[in-house]
Amino acid sequence: MTFNILILIILVTVGVSLKAFNDRAFLERFMFIPYLSKDGGQKYRFLSHTLIHADWGHLLFNMMSLYFLGELLLNQVGGLYESSSGDVFIIENGLIQDYGEIVGQVHFLVIYVLGGLFATLWPFLRNKDNPSYRSLGASGAVSAVIFAAILWNPSVPLNIFFIPFGIPAYIFGPLYLAYEFFAHKRGGTGIAHDAHIGGAIFGVLYVLIINFDKGSSFISHIF
Repeated sequence: MTFNILILIILVTVGVSLKAFNDRAFLERFMFIPYLSKDGGQKYRFLSHTLIHADWGHLLFNMMSLYFLGELLLNQVGGLYESSSGDVFIIENGLIQDYGEIVGQVHFLVIYVLGGLFATLWPFLRNKDNPSYRSLGASGAVSAVIFAAILWNPSVPLNIFFIPFGIPAYIFGPLYLAYEFFAHKRGGTGIAHDAHIGGAIFGVLYVLIINFDKGSSFISHIF
């Protein structure tokens, strides 16, 4: 394991989350509360919530997703690979391979940090006058990384819990977004699906900005 911006993000997030597990006042200070961000001037909450999580399950799920998809996006060496089922697929060079050690990591940091910020915009607009709304977790930022990785490598099979085979990224991405939209409309889940959608949109847009050809490649996989 090479120390890089991905590992640094995970270590910082785990450390701050552990602190928040045992300190309710600390947790409250870091949560995303749109009402306080708007009327209390606490703009730092737009990002501070990405450093804390509700429990171990929440933290582990986000950090595992971030690590595996982040590795694919940041560090992967391109080439032909074979899945456990024997299917051959192409993996593109990661950000570091394409842009170099420094610039590649800067791109990754921008996707994560600005993705987390972008993910709060929809929840903020919907809840800025609601003093009881609270959210926490890195899911929006992680969603930005996941969808940047999906657009970067559309043919990669992604394994999901309880499904014994990999689903190609170009299929998984649209299905996941459809689920998030459905769950958001239905409501009552206690999960900020709107933040997941916002993060995903940012991840896709950022990849298109730095390499528009990735969009064409993704579309060609679908059709």
